[in-house]
Amino acid sequence: MAPTTNANSIFNSIVALLLVVLVVQCQTLVVNAQPQTCSTSLSNLNVCAPFVLPGAVNTSPSNDCCSALQAVDHDCICNTLRISARLPSQCNLPPLSCPSMSR
Repeated sequence: MAPTTNANSIFNSIVALLLVVLVVQCQTLVVNAQPQTCSTSLSNLNVCAPFVLPGAVNTSPSNDCCSALQAVDHDCICNTLRISARLPSQCNLPPLSCPSMSR
C-alpha cells in the first residue's frame, strides 16, 4: 500500500526533526557567537517529537512545542537546516529530496 500524502508529510517532518537533533548532538554549531544558545534551543524542540512522529494521534503541537519553536533564533534554524542538508553528501548518501509540504 502506497503511503498517503499526509504520511509523507509526517515522515518528512520526522526526518527533519531527527536531522536537527543529529546535527545538535554531532556538530558544534557556531551561530551568532552563541553556539550553546542555539544548541540548547534546538534541543528544546524535542517536545515537538510526539506531534510529528508517524502514527501520532494528535498532530496539533502543544503550547510547549510552540514555545520551544518560538524561542529558536531564525538564523539558528536556517543554519542547522543548511548543515543538515549537507550531511547526506558528506556520508556518501544521495541528497534528501522532500516534496512540497502542504498544510
